Amino acid sequence: MFSQSEENYIKSIYHLATNSVKGISTNAIAKKLETKASSVTDMLKKLSDKGLVVYKKYQGVTLTEFGIKTAVNIIRKHRLWEVFLVEKLNFSWDEVHEVAEQLEHIKSPKLIDELDVFLGFPKQDPHGDPIPDKEGNFKPIDKRLLTTLSENEKGICVGVNDSSSGFLQFLDKQGISLGVSIEVVEKEPFDGSLVIKVNNKVLSISNKIASNLYIQII
Repeated sequence: MFSQSEENYIKSIYHLATNSVKGISTNAIAKKLETKASSVTDMLKKLSDKGLVVYKKYQGVTLTEFGIKTAVNIIRKHRLWEVFLVEKLNFSWDEVHEVAEQLEHIKSPKLIDELDVFLGFPKQDPHGDPIPDKEGNFKPIDKRLLTTLSENEKGICVGVNDSSSGFLQFLDKQGISLGVSIEVVEKEPFDGSLVIKVNNKVLSISNKIASNLYIQII
């Protein structure tokens, strides 16, 4: 049994590790969790004592096999709750993250397993992220950031890198959601901005927006 704070650390380290081939620095963790580096160091010592991480000063931190299993279980709960909130309680995709952040700390394995059954074993959450099964297995989605597409390439929007409510509300205003067709009409070399076609509607978007949209080429 772990505290809510410990689980938040484990999950954050897991997410940071997906984009890194070496140990995660205390500064990177502090930035993600918006806390002090000294607080991170103290927590890493606790997590190390519990067998969740391997922490070496100046070399960063990595999750143990037990730590990875724990992180994936937390993520599974979070994403299942997001599906439940959208499909059964009529939440919009920009409203679910903060609520799921609270619900993910529920400890009952039976509740989560029954929730999975009730929802029909969903494979993806409302933001396009894969949902691990009971054993922690999940199939990665074949996707690329919109910024990597060339002019005249097109695909289907299958996920977002930023699930903040502000970003998702912006996408709603532009008519961008999971499953829509996006074609790159023009790329601006100077600032990386794009002119795209979304379901036959032409839009101009910044590089920042494009770098937070995942596309599956068709």
